[in-house]
Amino acid sequence: MTATDSELVLEAAPDAVPDHVGILSPSGASDFMSCPLLYRFRRLDKLPEPAGVPAVRGTLVHTVLERVFDLPAPRRVPVEAEALLEPALHEMLAAEPEVATLFAPADGEAPVDRAEFLAECRALLASWFSLEDPRRLEPAERELPVEHLLESRLLLRGVLDRLDVAPTGEVRVVDYKSSRSPSEHFVGKALFQLRFYALVLWRTRGVVPTLLQLVYLGNSETISYVPDEADLRATERKLQAVWAAIARATETGDWRPHRSALCGWCAHQAICPAWGGTPPPLPELATASATSPASAGSPA
Repeated sequence: MTATDSELVLEAAPDAVPDHVGILSPSGASDFMSCPLLYRFRRLDKLPEPAGVPAVRGTLVHTVLERVFDLPAPRRVPVEAEALLEPALHEMLAAEPEVATLFAPADGEAPVDRAEFLAECRALLASWFSLEDPRRLEPAERELPVEHLLESRLLLRGVLDRLDVAPTGEVRVVDYKSSRSPSEHFVGKALFQLRFYALVLWRTRGVVPTLLQLVYLGNSETISYVPDEADLRATERKLQAVWAAIARATETGDWRPHRSALCGWCAHQAICPAWGGTPPPLPELATASATSPASAGSPA
């Protein structure tokens, strides 16, 4: 999932009254909780971010993990999965020119070694096979778009990696991560995305997922969590609070940065006031949207 899967819904005509006040995705909520200014840069300014090797590698491996299940069960083995890498990479390079610049940069920077890149992808696939046997799995859904309109008219929207449904009815939500698993202090933050999906599934299907599972390919570790209704109600309240904070920031223009260890990975550090930079003026549309009576408080 990209940084733009929570879009500005205020681009409708000023006199249009949408059936929702805004859209919030797991990544959008996570961005705002990590750094309100990052949320603004990504969702309102929509500033471009250069393609990075970890993100491209993760996207490619996610694509292969989805396509593995298109194969007959007996063929869901490592060598067959690895054979899917090159075609998927060709598709990505053709569809996203900025990815191609990683392997053939025009500014004199050293190119990414393609063979080494693919070797890293194969290592992540091997990690997955050490954790799960896809020959024994038949996912109910893959790359499933989900959404739910809360009573507050806030629309929750996202795409989950995999949904497994057992013959006995138990539901498991699975999310692949190409990184290493977090320390115990950050597990709750890592599970937030899956709680988001579990909430939407519960509200739309009436069933609380039996198990939420994060599969970390970077160090072959799985983190599992069993949610309940009280947990999902708390998640809903948290999302409402995040949205209220986003609306306040839109109204006041106070998108303050939050300086942390994650700043070193941020593509916008040069224009961040926490690092001596100056943010650009908000786009005219975003500024007008914040004051539109028909859609006030709908920044994402």
